[in-house]
Amino acid sequence: MRFLITGGAGFLGSALANRLAANGHEVRVLDDLSTGDPATLHEDIHFSRGDVNDRPKLWTLLQDVDCVYHLAARVLVPESVLYPREYNQVNVGGTVTLMEAMRDVGVRRVVLISSGAIYGDQPRQPLRETMVPNPRSPYAVSKLAAEHYVHTIGGLWGIETVALRVFNAYGPGQQMPPVHMPVIPYFLRQAVQRGSLVINGDGHQTRDYVFLDDVVRAMIAAANAPSVNQLVINVGSGVETSVCELARLAGEVTGGELEMIFNPRAESRPHRMCADLTLAKQKLGYVPEVRLPEGLKRTYAQDDRIKGK
Repeated sequence: MRFLITGGAGFLGSALANRLAANGHEVRVLDDLSTGDPATLHEDIHFSRGDVNDRPKLWTLLQDVDCVYHLAARVLVPESVLYPREYNQVNVGGTVTLMEAMRDVGVRRVVLISSGAIYGDQPRQPLRETMVPNPRSPYAVSKLAAEHYVHTIGGLWGIETVALRVFNAYGPGQQMPPVHMPVIPYFLRQAVQRGSLVINGDGHQTRDYVFLDDVVRAMIAAANAPSVNQLVINVGSGVETSVCELARLAGEVTGGELEMIFNPRAESRPHRMCADLTLAKQKLGYVPEVRLPEGLKRTYAQDDRIKGK
């Protein structure tokens, strides 16, 4: 098959692109390199630097493509609070531009990579796709809007659509910016350095951490799965882990330790997150294979940046 991956030089996108190329598919990548790195891509992958709102470039890259994976997005929640207009322009406007270009060229399926952040605080766990979303940041709002646009205009134009709500993905190669570093590489690096963590709230807030390889398997399955048109499907581990437990595991994996300093006045929201995977199993045959302790070991072993090398 022929695939276009927008945002394909980023953490999830590059892992997906390399796996598809290794499986013998033709892969094209579009990325503006705001966070991605083309050096992570296999040499057989056709890389093009550009913006997802560039319709002429999309027309060229979409020729003879069977399926699009749409990952191009701004993804930092704190940043979205400061710059909601930019997040709307890229995450929503870019999605609409892509759908228009797909219609013009005649591409028949798109897999949108959405986010579990859409759920926000919910009265019950685990989180099911039928729950009413409660987004708590401009980032989450933009991803929910992208879902609605994809499904609505996809239905109007005869484009098959599926949205995967990916929870807290992690693994080797995850971006490590100096500000707003993802939680798992940050915890592991701090444990190596025997440093401290400031924890908002009491440390009992939970998240669903899903390993990179499991996410890639779900994304690949979504390209060909029957009976997924217009669906939203959770992709997670199905296990909720507290901040305190994650800190303990990070110290265990690295042989280091973490001092936790609690800030009860700055409670972290949402308080709990855990994905219900019933629909993913039914429609994608998805069952996560890598549990958190093993995933942390692989991440620590394979990513020298965490060790400070």
